Amino acid sequence: MKKTILITGATAGIGKATAELYAKNGWNLIITGRRKKLLEELKESLIHRFSADVVTLNFDVRHKEEVNKAISSLTGKWRNIDVLLNNAGLAKGFSDIQDGSVEDWETMIDTNIKGLLYVSKTIMPIMIERKSGHIVNIGSIAGKEVYAKGNVYCSTKHAVEGITKALRLDLLPHKIKVSAVCPGAVDTEFSTVRFDGDKDRAKDVYNGYQPLLARDIAEAIYFVVSRPFHVNINDLLIMPTAQANTSNLLREE
Repeated sequence: MKKTILITGATAGIGKATAELYAKNGWNLIITGRRKKLLEELKESLIHRFSADVVTLNFDVRHKEEVNKAISSLTGKWRNIDVLLNNAGLAKGFSDIQDGSVEDWETMIDTNIKGLLYVSKTIMPIMIERKSGHIVNIGSIAGKEVYAKGNVYCSTKHAVEGITKALRLDLLPHKIKVSAVCPGAVDTEFSTVRFDGDKDRAKDVYNGYQPLLARDIAEAIYFVVSRPFHVNINDLLIMPTAQANTSNLLREE
């Protein structure tokens, strides 16, 4: 029987690359995101390229009612969710904390922490009932270290680290796996979103070295999920070769 994965934030970056890899490998896909047009375009692409079986759910993880309504609309085989990939997340702003935007803080907290919790809350009962499932949270090197001007974003990813450990503990009696995949610098929309669409500034983040690509993280996620039942990858930290930690990068002139 084909397995099913639900991916939040599937319209770009790591989420999109993961959807493509899972479609290629014959999984059923539930892809979710805020941008309906991009969701539908991705669905059509996955069907055309891989003959995939795909359902789209258009919602914003920040809004609990939207999350609950979308997940509760799933019926039949689509309720048998084997893997939840909590990928939706973002950074907004890059300033000293005393100069930070409260609106940016709330966006990050609502998306990276509360959104992850809202989605997980709707999926966990399904997995508990089946005594089977795997939750994979996309963390970050920023959840293990703090870097200058990253203050609140780093704090949200530290929260994801703590939530992941708590989920693993609480879901152990129900035979549900919980993993974190934590990237360093990945060339996606991440920096463009952080800098409010300033593509030149975003490009500078990746100048002078080879960052990770979205497909690198997708492959890591696939590895984590494809381990046999008795094996759980608790925490996988992935960095570009040129990046030692959050602040030390080897940039070539």
